[in-house]
Amino acid sequence: MTALPRLLSSPRRAYLVLADGTVFSGFAAGARRIAEGEVVFNTSMTGYQEMLTDPSYHGQILTLTTSHVGQVGINRLDAESDRVWARALVVQDLDAEPSSWRAEGGAEGWLERHDVVVGWGFDTRTIVRHVRHHGAIPGLLAADGTLPEDLVGRAREARGTDGMDLAHEVACSSPYPWNEGPWPETAPSPDDAPHVAVVDYGVKRSILRRLVHERLRVTVVPPSVSAGKLLEGGVAGVVLSNGPGDPAAVAGATGLIEAILGKVPILGICLGHQLLGLALGGRTVKLPFGHHGGNHPVRELSGGRVLVTSQNHNYAVEEASLPREVEVTHINLTDGTVEGLSLARLGVEAVQFHPEASPGPNDAAGLFERFARRVRGEG
Repeated sequence: MTALPRLLSSPRRAYLVLADGTVFSGFAAGARRIAEGEVVFNTSMTGYQEMLTDPSYHGQILTLTTSHVGQVGINRLDAESDRVWARALVVQDLDAEPSSWRAEGGAEGWLERHDVVVGWGFDTRTIVRHVRHHGAIPGLLAADGTLPEDLVGRAREARGTDGMDLAHEVACSSPYPWNEGPWPETAPSPDDAPHVAVVDYGVKRSILRRLVHERLRVTVVPPSVSAGKLLEGGVAGVVLSNGPGDPAAVAGATGLIEAILGKVPILGICLGHQLLGLALGGRTVKLPFGHHGGNHPVRELSGGRVLVTSQNHNYAVEEASLPREVEVTHINLTDGTVEGLSLARLGVEAVQFHPEASPGPNDAAGLFERFARRVRGEG
């Protein structure tokens, strides 16, 4: 069932008001309030639950370009965290009832229970064109009956992600073990498996599941952990996770990474890649409108292989700022930005894209196998 029944029952109006004064209109679902955040768009055709529960979307109003959202419902296994992190959701159409054997409930009711502001019936193509032309821009999504003329002034004061340490807002506050694999039948890692620590800057569960799939014993630790505490107990490798916000603003991250360089193999993913670039002496820059989608082509420079990748980031490591000994391993074929780096002498590897996908293709899943081999001392 689509959104048609709401059209017949006088639905609430919703307005997306940007900091530059541009107003888009549609209808409202979910929470009856005003949400503030940086407006981004994702071009993936599937995976709305994974995106909404990805902590990397904290601080952002997520616009989905796919025509229909909600048709496969919601289920526990597809959640990347315990809650919705996106500040708000904007879609063209929101299906009220799911049509999938995996569904444990409907998306609309789930969004309302999580107090998410939802705008549907919006011309998402026009929103995307505006963001592509003007760049990532903060704004408001109002679903409480406030008229747009009363929102323009407030929208001008809306904050984006620049200078924002959002990673500490989404990360865990104490360590915890993780034993679930990618599928329910995946056996947990044995007690004598190599132990890896995942520094949580907003980690997706799919990353943890992939590590378990590689027969690694996983402990997730908060970003405030000290280097000594991080490495105690025979930790054989460290993963720097994905996460939201401005990498240059993440308090304590570069100091922690500098303190562990060369002591154990390190894998950085997305924000973790950016933080590793900073710790190695590089700089990060804000992209015009970021990379958000499941079809980004990336070239692996060592052999020329092209990976189709899942991406979700607004910042990138500036190649010219990196020291000479840091090898750029992957580049984005759309805009030439850095998508991977390595420093073999220190056992460091990092990628800007998401090798665990969820949603997206699995072309890059082999990176977890490669990390597991390094952790075991096999390569």
